[in-house]
Amino acid sequence: MVILTISKYFWEQFNRMQRFLLGLDIGSSSVKATLVAVDTGKAIASAQSPKEEMEILAPHAGWAEQHPEVWWEHVVKSIHLCLNKSGADVGHIKAIGIAYQMHGLVAIDKNGKPVRSSIIWCDSRAVGEGEKAFNQLGKEHCLTHFLNSPGNFTASKLKWIKENEPDVYARIYKIMLPGDYIAYKLSGEIVTTDTGLSEGIFWDYKEGGIAHSLLNQYGIDPSLLAEVKPVFSEQGKLTKNAAEETGLKAGTIISYRAGDQPNNAFSLNVINKDETAATAGTSGVIYSVTDKNSFDVKSRVNTFIHVSNKPAEKRNGVLLCVNGTGILNSWLRRNLRSSDQLLDYQQMNDYAEKVPVGADGLLMLPFGNGAERILENKIINASWHGLDFNQHNQAHILRAAQEGIVFALKYGFEILQAMGVKSKVIRAGQANMFLSPLFRKAFVNTIGVPLELYDTDGSKGAALGAGLGAGIYSSFEEAFKGLARLHEESPNNELKARYEETYQQWKQVLTKQLNQ
Repeated sequence: MVILTISKYFWEQFNRMQRFLLGLDIGSSSVKATLVAVDTGKAIASAQSPKEEMEILAPHAGWAEQHPEVWWEHVVKSIHLCLNKSGADVGHIKAIGIAYQMHGLVAIDKNGKPVRSSIIWCDSRAVGEGEKAFNQLGKEHCLTHFLNSPGNFTASKLKWIKENEPDVYARIYKIMLPGDYIAYKLSGEIVTTDTGLSEGIFWDYKEGGIAHSLLNQYGIDPSLLAEVKPVFSEQGKLTKNAAEETGLKAGTIISYRAGDQPNNAFSLNVINKDETAATAGTSGVIYSVTDKNSFDVKSRVNTFIHVSNKPAEKRNGVLLCVNGTGILNSWLRRNLRSSDQLLDYQQMNDYAEKVPVGADGLLMLPFGNGAERILENKIINASWHGLDFNQHNQAHILRAAQEGIVFALKYGFEILQAMGVKSKVIRAGQANMFLSPLFRKAFVNTIGVPLELYDTDGSKGAALGAGLGAGIYSSFEEAFKGLARLHEESPNNELKARYEETYQQWKQVLTKQLNQ
């Protein structure tokens, strides 16, 4: 009892001396909150809500929606859970940073209430609007001004509402990205960033400001956009009402926000030209930093303003995305069984390891989560190929799925390489599918680049970003002093040859599927 009392006393004293940063990561699967100690840069507590994945509403094929108030509900829950775990004094939380699922559209009325559910990143309904604008404005104009086709991004989603839900559109006062909405709920301030506008195709790189030519094409009033503030800056203060809901202290500043992929790169200290990050969560992404206004002539990968961009030092992020990554693994977990029990991810990895590279001829296309940008916005759905009822079993299905995800990333990576992207190493957080040894081996031997895994994630990165935005850290080097490398993996010549052979077979199947 005496020891416990003394320990509690010293913990209380430690808290009185410590300063903390709070990071929030607003995903489509869950919301995560992490508390980071300023002095060490280490996470002291993390919490996620909900425990299982948030529901994605799909009223029609190719649609994907979530209600912004559901995100807020889980923001509040995750913060409370994180505070309870840490025992930290909320008065010592100096700043809040926000990472969020990219490309979503939140529209609010004059009372700050959402006028409809958010159309999120993997919704495909606006593909036609984007293609029409791309043709009417012209390929050269779009690629030189926006570095992207308007595609299925936020601006096109807003145009879809204008055309298909005019009564809803008429009620819109402001539009936001998911992270902007959560910042608004915390602070009451309606603001965004240049990186955020670029991810929605609201940014004109040639003019260095709002993409008025696209807004004019769509008939959208630019007054619907939020005020622009720097990524690293004071963007608002916690209101009394938000403080009461979250358990935080009123007046705490919000000093960083970024979309999940630029933020993931930032969290891995991927800041400079030719540095590359990867994620393998719900979607799979490879994101490389460039100092050029680069674009793919077919707009199969996308360029956005990176968080480290400065007027005198251009930094853009070139992003390839495969929608069907962790969501495929999750679907398999829910639908495959062993002895009438659902499999867990470790069991799935163990089963997959029992069969060789190439899964004895079973190949899988993992494109079952909407229109795929790397396939020029085609929807071809997921499929297995070469399935032999007398040879293949559950283990083959699981291995083919993991390899199929990696091959899809390789397909996109070849586009990046054709654009001149050079990656000496790829950094990722030790999380999600990178927890699988099989996935890691397939990744490095297919991509052909060494992999480094770090002890970080999006919510921790958002916390460190808040420290920079608040001026608590004076440099990137200071912010990342606590970043720990946990694992390294390099290509093996024998495995590399085997994966290359299987990849070429997979690519033939994909080409045939695309030509049908």
